[in-house]
Parts: sequence; C-alpha cells; structure tokens
Amino acid sequence: MRPRLALLMLCSLLAAGCEQLGIESAAALATRKLADGKAVGGACRHAGRAIEDCYALNKKTDKAAVFAGWREMNEYMQENKLEVVAPLIRSEPAVVAVPPAASAIDPDHEADGDAAEPAPRARASAKPAH
Repeated sequence: MRPRLALLMLCSLLAAGCEQLGIESAAALATRKLADGKAVGGACRHAGRAIEDCYALNKKTDKAAVFAGWREMNEYMQENKLEVVAPLIRSEPAVVAVPPAASAIDPDHEADGDAAEPAPRARASAKPAH
C-alpha cells in the first residue's frame, strides 16, 4: 500500500508543476489564442485593413477572435474619433485576376487601327555605343 501512495503523491507533484515546465493547459492555450486573435484583428483595423484582408493575411489565426478584435477596435476608433494609421511595411500584394484581352475571347475579333500597340523593348547590347 505504501508504494502506491508514494507513487500517487509523486504523480500529483509532477502534474502540479506542469506550468513551470512550459506545458500549457487547454484553458490557458484557448485564452492565449483568443487574445492573439483579438490583437491581430485590432491591429488590422487600426491599420485600415478590411476584415477580409486580415483573414487572408493571418490564415492560421482564429477568425472569430480576429473579428472580435477588429470590431472592438472599430468601436474604439469611432468613439474616440481616431484616424487609421497606414502601415509602413507593406504586405505582399494580392494576386488580381486580369481578364483576357478581347481578341483572346473572340478569335474573329479584329483589332482596330486606332489602338496603339506597345513599342517593342530595346535589347541591351554588350557593346557600348560609340
């Protein structure tokens, strides 16, 4: 009976010190994720980003937490009449779909003579011009 009691006490002591070892409980992890998401959402709103852009830039962050932070910052900025602060570091530009040219859509379509064609690029030569 004594070895079981000693083993039980040892396990309870080890379990009590999990936070000191850096092991987070589920509740602490959920609280941290919520706070991180709210911080991301608030920062996105303060920088003038749309909520959709914020979602796209922070795919791994919980969307509900991001929205909550974005909404809270929006209300705060409206109440205090704060202006958007433009970010100094730009994120990667979004990929925009470019519609194909009219001639690509309709092969029978002929280009008008009024439309100017782009000038061909000058090729740089290895020899300097004299």
